[in-house]
Amino acid sequence: MRISELARRADVTTKAVRYYESLGLITPGRLGNGYRDYAEDDVRLVREIRALHRLGIPVERTRPFLECLAAGSRHADDCPASLAAYREAIDELTERIEALSARRATLITNLQIAAHRGSGAAPPEKAGTAGGNHLTLPAELPVPEDDGAAAHLPGTRMPPLALLNTAGRAIRLDTLGPRRTVIYIYPLTGRPGTDLPEGWNSIPGARGCTPEACGFRDHFQDLLEAGAGRVYGLSSQDTDYQNEVVERLGLPFDMLSDPALGLADHLGLPTFEADGTRLFKRLTLVVRDSVIEHAFYPVFPPNEHARQVLAWLRENPPLTT
Repeated sequence: MRISELARRADVTTKAVRYYESLGLITPGRLGNGYRDYAEDDVRLVREIRALHRLGIPVERTRPFLECLAAGSRHADDCPASLAAYREAIDELTERIEALSARRATLITNLQIAAHRGSGAAPPEKAGTAGGNHLTLPAELPVPEDDGAAAHLPGTRMPPLALLNTAGRAIRLDTLGPRRTVIYIYPLTGRPGTDLPEGWNSIPGARGCTPEACGFRDHFQDLLEAGAGRVYGLSSQDTDYQNEVVERLGLPFDMLSDPALGLADHLGLPTFEADGTRLFKRLTLVVRDSVIEHAFYPVFPPNEHARQVLAWLRENPPLTT
């Protein structure tokens, strides 16, 4: 067969085929007119090279697998040399992951330092020691009961709803990607010197938005290491209000604003009224591939919730296919 047919059947470019030839990985025959003539075995070899390369094995290091096939093995990794090549690739990938993890940890640390610099917010290690009553939960708060209002959520697709984040970008909730996104949803965050709605402490599950945000702040790196790709806080407060919270508390993640409670209407999320205003009830969604994988509801106590999410992530690693 001609090079164009081989490339089509193996789903590669003709340039790639010529490169494989230059490395001596495939050796076509020659016709009387000098044209290359490829056999069915070459299709198999090129497909094997492509599959291994997609796994991160450099093309030039696929030779042990191809030699294994040439020796008559049914599979390219039936030979000891192939297994050794796997181990070498895994070792190199592990080193890269460790290096990237170290870089990510440094970036997160720098982000937290920069977020606190000049903001007046207490650093994570000192959180809870200053900042007023909003950081401290009153004793004997009423515990919210599970009324089943979130039981329908696992397995539900996120709606094509775009919400503005505190970085000024519109975030489409149905395109969050394959990595887990943690969205903790809450009624409203109080500000020092600002009164909360009347009877706030007596509403089950209402009090505690600021301590909850601080918990996700302090465990942000732990959540990423446990498999979360992103973390968002979400409420019906406007973006300017959310920006003040991000700066004051030194949050290393963005907040989402949903003033119209569109997400509640699309998904049937539980809400309540306080001082004539409709608000989200507190719950947390774990989203993967645009589908709600898990819903935490009710959430209590809010200051411990980030640890609850972290424990769930560690106990439920994502299934791979």
